[in-house]
Amino acid sequence: MIARKLLGDGGVLLLVALLVVAAVLVPLANLSLPPDSPLHVSNTSVQLFGKYLAFAMLALSVDLVWGYCGILSLGHGAFFALGGYAMGMYLMRQIGDRGVYANPDLPDFMVFLNWQELPWYWYGFDMFWFAMLMAMVVPGLLAFIFGWFAFRSRVTGVYLSIITQAMTFALLLAFFRNDMGFGGNNGLTDFKDILGYNIQAATTRAALFSATALTLAGALIVCRFITRSKLGKVLVAIRDAESRTRFIGYRVEHYKLFVWTLSAVMAGIAGALYVPQVGIINPSEFAPANSIEAVIWVAVGGRGTLVGAVIGAFLVNWGKTTFTSVLPDFWLFALGALFVAVTLFLPKGIVGLIAKLTAKRAKKPAPPVDTEAGVGTAADARAAAE
Repeated sequence: MIARKLLGDGGVLLLVALLVVAAVLVPLANLSLPPDSPLHVSNTSVQLFGKYLAFAMLALSVDLVWGYCGILSLGHGAFFALGGYAMGMYLMRQIGDRGVYANPDLPDFMVFLNWQELPWYWYGFDMFWFAMLMAMVVPGLLAFIFGWFAFRSRVTGVYLSIITQAMTFALLLAFFRNDMGFGGNNGLTDFKDILGYNIQAATTRAALFSATALTLAGALIVCRFITRSKLGKVLVAIRDAESRTRFIGYRVEHYKLFVWTLSAVMAGIAGALYVPQVGIINPSEFAPANSIEAVIWVAVGGRGTLVGAVIGAFLVNWGKTTFTSVLPDFWLFALGALFVAVTLFLPKGIVGLIAKLTAKRAKKPAPPVDTEAGVGTAADARAAAE
């Protein structure tokens, strides 16, 4: 019954309800119950699952453009990292004179590199609302500019995927430079406070978990509204037959640009929620492999289902956490094998497999009842009916 509800029209709403419940119960289980209680949730688990929720939101943004519009992005990790850097800049400004060099204006890495004053693009990041605004504006603006040129030029398919990968790799190289003013190879870390609260405190960790869960729930509602609307139907038409959709009068590039930009904004918000929970942001987040992993999450869970993107992100990252603790050197091989296996045997992902099995079970005919023999046939009929 749970599988049917999850795969039906109310699947997204059911997941939203579960996220809201988790946003309340997990912090309570972490803060209120004693550590020896079987229902207690440890601080490590709260942080770990909060990170999974941020990854799930990134996967949801990929699913929106890939699953419903057919745009295979191999560069969404760039938008995620830009949102993370916006939050990291705010957290660095909150350190003040508590850094190693006790400079009230400059972060430690700038003092170490002999910077004399704060760069202009760091202004305003001492305010939380400005940092969150930039976590949305910067990825959204980059996506808009990129999409404006790419979609107007009708770049599609594998060519678009390669260009998105080149974009995130170019940002990776740029942020590695010390003269960019973002910490170079080490990135931004050693955070102290967020909104005046100790970022290492259990209560702060629990609050960040709840905020991430509720934000993911809101993103699911927005995506569900879009995909069930007329706009969503046009996006699916573009995915399935872009030329035909263009020929009947739709400005395809406008629809693609809108959903692409919205997806980038969602990824930026996910990055902003991710950084305070892991305590660091560095150029490795721009690595193309991270963007490819996000695509794998969506493929494993089920492309074009919304729910599948969240499930895939949780399952793959949970597997990564478990597998890397046992055989860390073989995780990438396992991830590659998983993607190949899903492509060959589960083209619609886990959610598609569950839907297929559920449909087969619903259509299974009841065995005939032999009233004359009367040997076990009535029992077989009852079993089939159940």
